[in-house]
Amino acid sequence: MDNSKSSLRICVVGAGHGGSAMAAHLALLGFPVRLYNRSEARIKPILALGGIDLITRDIEDAPYGLAELEVVTTNMAEALDGVDLILVATRRNGHRFIAEQCAPHLRDGQVIVLNPGITCGAIEFYCVLREAGVKADVTVAEAQTFIYASRMLNPAQVRIQRVKNSIPVAAIPATRTADVVKLLNRAYPQFVMGSNVINTSFDNIGSAFAPAVTVLNAGRIESTHGDFEYYVEGVTPSVARILEAIDRERVAVAAGLGFKSISAREWLYVAYDATGSNLYEAMKSNRGYQGIKSPLTTNHPFITEDVPMTLVPIASLGELVGVSTPTIRTIIHLASLLHEVDYWREGRTVERLGLAGCSVEQIRSLVLGE
Repeated sequence: MDNSKSSLRICVVGAGHGGSAMAAHLALLGFPVRLYNRSEARIKPILALGGIDLITRDIEDAPYGLAELEVVTTNMAEALDGVDLILVATRRNGHRFIAEQCAPHLRDGQVIVLNPGITCGAIEFYCVLREAGVKADVTVAEAQTFIYASRMLNPAQVRIQRVKNSIPVAAIPATRTADVVKLLNRAYPQFVMGSNVINTSFDNIGSAFAPAVTVLNAGRIESTHGDFEYYVEGVTPSVARILEAIDRERVAVAAGLGFKSISAREWLYVAYDATGSNLYEAMKSNRGYQGIKSPLTTNHPFITEDVPMTLVPIASLGELVGVSTPTIRTIIHLASLLHEVDYWREGRTVERLGLAGCSVEQIRSLVLGE
């Protein structure tokens, strides 16, 4: 085994679509990998097979086959023992639970990276560790998006369809980002330095848009069971105008915190070479959206996770800094009515992020380390 790889010990937290892909890929690249999952039922097939069968048929020069893992466990102490890098690949509403489980077992020098943080995930994780009284000098960071497009084919078999080229990562505080990226680059050259965790959070465009598209197409989703193209047919000029209002509010809240966030239209221009004088035209010109089907039901992470974990923190931070977010709050309210759930209560409010009563200067100090 390559000594430069064997000396970097990694724990992947979460054995779902993403975590299984990450653990298998890293193991086949030659890294000692431990895999943690809270549910024993989920890891039983992996233990029975002796690893995870990874398929990378459409990716040039990518490793494939049976990936043998060092440890597969539901015991967090065992999972974290002796590891350098902790890659959290759970659903975003699981970040708080994972932070609580990790807290007693962390040691100096460990790096925790949320894949992805979605919106303020790293801040929430950092806050939970602080509330738990963690004394170890650990670094918490987040990726802006998940590195793979992957899907479980069987309980111990996963397919990676694509590996993304460039993923911004930022640490708390930002002064630690360079060290985190240097460590990550030993395994993933695709990770690059992001400005800070506000930018990695607020520039997660898809999570800000998906709840509104789902809520506004609720009738169509229920009557057709999702039998339409989500971004092509689901985004009409009227829907796009609402998305533009959400986008303006998102950018305004970031500005209220003293950070510049890219607009959705600018992001489409850069990421997909889209064209158009407004958001509707830009989305329609994006061929990457073509063929993406709607969710089969409104009971989908686009609402159950993206509303409390993306829209709520944006609106709550907006309230803290005096920036109005009426459109975002409307979508939160409608989603709550749709599912008969108080997503505001469940979400990442400033109270749950440990930022209640903080000034802009205090938040910037936390984020930037100034």
